[in-house]
Amino acid sequence: MTTNNRVWTAALLVIGDEILSGRTEDRNIAQIASWLNMQGIRLAEVRVIPDDSQAIGEAVLALKDNHDYLFTTGGIGPTHDDITVESISQALRLPVIIHPEAKACLDAYYADRGGVTPARLQMARTPEGATLIKNPVSGAPGVRIGNIFIMAGVPKIVTAMLESLNGTLSGGKPVLSRTVGSWNGESQIAKILQETEKDHALCKLGSYPFFRNGSGGVNLVIRSVDREALNRCAEDLINRLLKEDLSAVDGAI
Repeated sequence: MTTNNRVWTAALLVIGDEILSGRTEDRNIAQIASWLNMQGIRLAEVRVIPDDSQAIGEAVLALKDNHDYLFTTGGIGPTHDDITVESISQALRLPVIIHPEAKACLDAYYADRGGVTPARLQMARTPEGATLIKNPVSGAPGVRIGNIFIMAGVPKIVTAMLESLNGTLSGGKPVLSRTVGSWNGESQIAKILQETEKDHALCKLGSYPFFRNGSGGVNLVIRSVDREALNRCAEDLINRLLKEDLSAVDGAI
């Protein structure tokens, strides 16, 4: 649901000792950021914290009030260290319940998989008053309470949950992007980049160096919610680079 030119923001709280220890590589940040862009929402902040109830509670209270939306990943499974729901409920001063719709989802999913055991039933816990985020992959739903979206940590499940939320959040215009590549270094194009961004108020420019086959360069990414402004900026940037006898490629290198 798109509404005017207001900038909508979201935060992401990545929860898990396995992420901080380096044992597991997070693959959710990029996909959540991309999905939010398509909803007209900008991912403005990411925090990674351990499986610690106090840390979870403090981060949730801070982030939910500073942004339009807060997404969390991790810690909603059936094991003893899956404490996200309890921690958030405690922070919000809400009781934890076995959500009847969540239990029905688990009953259906595990009907021919040995049934819902006490451990599996833990995945039906939600703060009182919560609604559910559909999960066709593994049956156990995510949870929405206010502007907080509590999701699993498994990337495939996160993808499915995001798909079920398509078009349901209020947001602004989708963020569009266009890339200009150059075989020159950042130091050579820094002034041009700064001047171009200054002259195109509706656009943001980012510089991303690369090294490939013994050669280096930079991809310059332009972002805007206005397609015409985006294209004007890209063409201007290309012209400025070429005018200084610098490399300019329309597209990423």
